[in-house]
Amino acid sequence: MADPTTYRPKPGEIPTDPGVYRFRDAHGRVIYVGKAKSLRPRLSSYFQDITALHPRTATMVTTASSVEWTVVRTEVEALQLEYSWIKEFDPRFNVKYRDDKSYPFLAVTMGEEFPRAQVMRGAKRKGTRYFGPYGHAWAIRETLDLLLRVFPLRTCSSGVFKRATASGRPCLLGYIDKCSAPCVGRVTPEEHRAIAEDFCDFMGGNTTRFAKRLETRMKEAAAELDFEQAARLRDDIGALTKALEKQAVVLGDATDADVFALADDDLEAAVQVFHVRGGRIRGQRGWVVEKESEDIPTLVEHLLLQVYGDAERDAIPREVLVPSLPADPEAVTEWLSSVRGSAVSVRVPQRGDKRTLSETVRRNAEQSLARHKVARAGDLTLRSKALQELQDYLGLDDAPLRIECYDVSHVQGTNVVASMVVFEDGLARKSEYRRFIVRGAATEDGEPVTVDDTAAMREVLTRRFRRYLEDAEGAGDLDLSTGVVGGATDGAAGPDATGPSDDDDGPSASGPIDPETGRPRRFAYPPSLVVVDGGLPQVNAAQAVLDELGIEEVALVGLAKRLEEVWVPRDDHPVILPRTSEGLYLLQRLRDEAHRFAITFHRQRRSKAMTTSQLDGIPGLGASRQKALLRHFGSVKRLRAADTTDIMAVPGFGRSLASAVVNHLAEGAPQEPAVNLTTGEVLE
Repeated sequence: MADPTTYRPKPGEIPTDPGVYRFRDAHGRVIYVGKAKSLRPRLSSYFQDITALHPRTATMVTTASSVEWTVVRTEVEALQLEYSWIKEFDPRFNVKYRDDKSYPFLAVTMGEEFPRAQVMRGAKRKGTRYFGPYGHAWAIRETLDLLLRVFPLRTCSSGVFKRATASGRPCLLGYIDKCSAPCVGRVTPEEHRAIAEDFCDFMGGNTTRFAKRLETRMKEAAAELDFEQAARLRDDIGALTKALEKQAVVLGDATDADVFALADDDLEAAVQVFHVRGGRIRGQRGWVVEKESEDIPTLVEHLLLQVYGDAERDAIPREVLVPSLPADPEAVTEWLSSVRGSAVSVRVPQRGDKRTLSETVRRNAEQSLARHKVARAGDLTLRSKALQELQDYLGLDDAPLRIECYDVSHVQGTNVVASMVVFEDGLARKSEYRRFIVRGAATEDGEPVTVDDTAAMREVLTRRFRRYLEDAEGAGDLDLSTGVVGGATDGAAGPDATGPSDDDDGPSASGPIDPETGRPRRFAYPPSLVVVDGGLPQVNAAQAVLDELGIEEVALVGLAKRLEEVWVPRDDHPVILPRTSEGLYLLQRLRDEAHRFAITFHRQRRSKAMTTSQLDGIPGLGASRQKALLRHFGSVKRLRAADTTDIMAVPGFGRSLASAVVNHLAEGAPQEPAVNLTTGEVLE
């Protein structure tokens, strides 16, 4: 624990301008990001008598070892920079909103040549329009099945689409007119995109014009005595009406709003939001957040930052109804309006239908918090108990707040890979996961040496902790501040966000913090505890690596699968944790997660190694050009029938490369035997 007075900046050094500040720990990791209208009083408040601080704030300032700040011009710039840094550094002591479940969305991949409608979960992708979230995936499929009558949008996967293109025959949905079949050219890419845009307009709340258009066409068909077409249009109107009936009408037809509500206790708060478009509830979503020292206005501000931080302009409604105004309502309103491109109102509803709807959302939040309390066993109290038990049973000086677990995966020594998973404060931190390709060794003749689990574990730990030592050595002369003693800088530009790679350990670099981006290096921070999957041989091999590198501050254990014994280095007898121990449960979750992560990577590499193509081996023809050829011709069979001129029509292909493709396919073409068509005999 650090003494805050050791890194407290002098009051005269802290500016009174608006800005954003960051607290870092001893390893240079950002542990808290905040903003202030005036930096001097805000930062000074952290260095008052530590007994007067909230327990979580006191823990933060004693964990930190330095503080730095960036001065900006306006409060809106401070808000934007705070959001970008929280997103980039994921600070441990900042509020984290967690979905109370995984919500499915109806997504339309507008970034593809032929947009596709499908059910999606997880992180949002660029170029994709999302509608929802929905409570259940089957609700999306029911709605989509109804609307495909009117908007025959593609819903098939890429594989089905390619097979239909190659065969020239559409799938079943194409035959029953629930798909416009762009795969076989029934519509042009432009026509299919127009269908997708109409579908998105309808889902976005612009429903009236489609119903009126279909009704007009139905009357015209009836007037022309085309009763079959009129009946089809009547059924289409019925499908639209039925889809709309599934969405409850709660406000006026012209109302677009997001309605937020909170329900909290001393430890946590549950958040619910109803997305209302065109007066109808289009989606619902919920979060749970550890509240502690955060007051309700600050929670609301951080919530709006998370929900709308990466949102497209059309995803932000004209009205945002909240249970309490954010801590800085003017800055939040100005920021939302700038993102949307037009005025946004952030207010607390006082009366009428909107107040009634807010009460409904609040009741949903209360029910969500009640359900979460029942399931809180996996959070807070039990996590603390698990870490405390590990400290007691393993004789550690402190609770292991950062635990790394390693596992090796291979099949008879081939495609050997390893995984590193990280748990911090008892929770998985997936951004810190790493995957290793085990290189092994070779004899003097260049023949590879068979790598067993122990040798692979030794190699992986050597690479991981050698990188840590290199980073630590390079940190000696590194100024962790951003320009001036104490961390003061000018300007509002934050560091570039580049995601950490999870593919092998990569090249070495000095210093735990990249001086250009301010981001931590991949292996900059040591764990409190290392867990290896295995028994005493694996543990002793891992300990030999730590001894060889001179690392003494990292504890090490192994978890054997057979009887779930916990092995410590150089001890012939394992540590037996009670079967009901929360510490044992935590080690098991670590081991299982490392195994899952390793075997997933192994399967990917094994599948890639087994996948071959008839186009492999052509000099200058990489994966992207192979895809371009197959996209242009549809199949290798059609490509084999093409000549050099045909191939040169594909972008990126010159005469020499086209000739190489033709020659390669001609050499590799199977020689089919001649057959007598009358007798069926094979001719010599």
